[in-house]
Amino acid sequence: MSKSDFRSGAVDSVAKLHSPPGVAAAPVDMSYFSEDVFNDCAMRKYLPEAVAAKLLATVNDGVALDPAIAADVAHAMKHWALDRGATHFTHWFLPLNGSTAEKHDSFLELENNQAIMSFSGKNLIMSEPDASSFPSGGLRSTFEARGYTAWDPTSPAFIKRHSNGATLCIPTAFCSYTGETLDKKTPLLRSNQALSKAVKRLMKCFNLPDEQVVITLGAEQEYFLIDKHFYLHRPDLLQTGRTLFGAPPAKHQQLEDHYFGSIKSRVLSFMTEVETELWKLGIPAKTRHNEGAPAQFELAPIFENVNLAVDHNMLVMEVLRQVADRHSLVCLLHEKPFAGVNGSGKHNNWSVNYGDLKLLKPGNNPEQNAIFLTVLCGIIQAVDLHSDILRASVAGAGNDHRLGANEAPPAIISIYVGEQLNEVIEQLEKGTTGVGRKMGKMQIGVDTLPLLPRDAADRNRTSPFAFTGNKFEFRAPGSSQCCAGPMMILNTIVADSLDKIAAELEGFSGKDFNKKLQKLLQNIIKTHKRVLFHGDNYTASWRKEAARRGLPNAESTLEALEAFSNPENIELFARHGVFTAKEMESRHEVFGEEYRRKICIEGQVGLEIVRSMIIPAVTAEYSSALTALNAAKTAGLTAGIEGLSKTAQLLGEGLDAMVAKCALLEQELNGDGRDILALLNSLRDTVDSLELMVADSRWPLPKYREMLFVY
Repeated sequence: MSKSDFRSGAVDSVAKLHSPPGVAAAPVDMSYFSEDVFNDCAMRKYLPEAVAAKLLATVNDGVALDPAIAADVAHAMKHWALDRGATHFTHWFLPLNGSTAEKHDSFLELENNQAIMSFSGKNLIMSEPDASSFPSGGLRSTFEARGYTAWDPTSPAFIKRHSNGATLCIPTAFCSYTGETLDKKTPLLRSNQALSKAVKRLMKCFNLPDEQVVITLGAEQEYFLIDKHFYLHRPDLLQTGRTLFGAPPAKHQQLEDHYFGSIKSRVLSFMTEVETELWKLGIPAKTRHNEGAPAQFELAPIFENVNLAVDHNMLVMEVLRQVADRHSLVCLLHEKPFAGVNGSGKHNNWSVNYGDLKLLKPGNNPEQNAIFLTVLCGIIQAVDLHSDILRASVAGAGNDHRLGANEAPPAIISIYVGEQLNEVIEQLEKGTTGVGRKMGKMQIGVDTLPLLPRDAADRNRTSPFAFTGNKFEFRAPGSSQCCAGPMMILNTIVADSLDKIAAELEGFSGKDFNKKLQKLLQNIIKTHKRVLFHGDNYTASWRKEAARRGLPNAESTLEALEAFSNPENIELFARHGVFTAKEMESRHEVFGEEYRRKICIEGQVGLEIVRSMIIPAVTAEYSSALTALNAAKTAGLTAGIEGLSKTAQLLGEGLDAMVAKCALLEQELNGDGRDILALLNSLRDTVDSLELMVADSRWPLPKYREMLFVY
């Protein structure tokens, strides 16, 4: 059977799928929400009252964990898990490879040759996975295998189900035998602590009582869905997550008819099952819709505590993949799986609360507004001073294809605050009195619709870091990335900025305090306003303007990662206890090596596909054209000779070009590898042009028109 037969068979299989019959909607029952989470309710049910109170104080109020309760918690957690059908437990953690990790152990123990189910406080608090087999950036050598996972009680344990059972998953931190962090959770927790301290210090300057600081995150997850039959016949998708070759179809997203369009029944069935699975895990999935590109979609949750939100987003990606497989679909989380159409991001909506006070929401009185403007100016200062490391937090091989295209923010980090806030900032800088322009009601011109209150700012979807009412939306993170990295960086640089402001304000009170604050904020705005931009970030003119302002523009991952070696950044993260200098160095090495390995894999896969699949198909087409040309000449025909000759010539030139480019790519793969991506892109140009010439029945790879529209 030819490859084209597989393609046509895949199309036929999708065509034969029947939409599920419409049924009457059942009454809404959300009693299963969080049923697979060891949450407040489960704690109170399974734990002694005093132990539950202590654990909940740690989870909800940030009180230090009492290690004496570990045995009771482990005992209760085991019984809860057994009641839920779990036979095994695992310490679930976030290693530096950007994924999740788990090693399963059963509850089984032998006592007097009798099987019992046991789970101790020691099992709960700590485990020992092999640290040498995970990326460490030199923190661990191959022969130094010992590493530890440590229970994170602020992120609740949960049950992961499979077809034959279930596993108790305990969120943990991961560190080496010598104490260095080997994961993405530990630095995030450290940064939360650093920002909490800085916020409390600043609020004390405003004479506010001590309150808990809560940092929140809402991660909007974009993804593609394609039919599994097509995916299995695309070696590039299987090995790299993106299509290395593929000519764009005549119609893709130009008509803008997919965004927010009616959701196909097969996809809606998938989305419904995803939501059910997420709700069981206590993940508050809220929004679902078609995205801008064909076959692209989005899922967005309700905001949560940033640590929990990060864990939940990692589970969201896993559930998306698993449920897609059950529907004979494949969920693609790569930032740019298809050239020529929008890639996928993961907008991180970040905010900070101090008790009941939302620090990024303008208040109803002068004091609250003063606090809001102080925090806002602190963030502006932080992003301007440390945009290099903020850019580095979203660096990656996949995101390089997305950042800067007409679909995502560029690699230049700027801030959008909206016209009304910008006016207030300008007045503050000039020291003028008065209030910003009043934004009244917005009449939308339809009599049957009510008047809508106009937001203080429009949305700027081209800005990498935009204020959107009571939060900042960091739009640069890629769809496959773990949110822990960007949030850890953002927390730390803002903590540093707020610390500097608090240091200037401490010791002042009354009118002196107000004068000092006014002058301080004026200076911050004058010094750092260059990072504010309210236009179209996609334009070439902005790149020129940004260069004139002196804003950094690290266009590639390897260039961006140099920020981890910046002595000022190393000192900043060490000062706030988020990273040691050695841990910063390890991240630079790990992320750089990950990038180089991914590019090398892409080059090797591309070379294999062209030599084993594309060249044979083009050779067959070339041979067919020559046979037809010779037959026409033998028959003494003149019609068609020119067309056949030109076709054969173009196919032959394409063959020559592919063979030559493959040789150059192979040479580069065996060399320093610096130009792999450029050579692969050049090879792609040739392959994609030949796709439009070779008979459809001969082309071995599923085409874009099939993958993007047949699902």
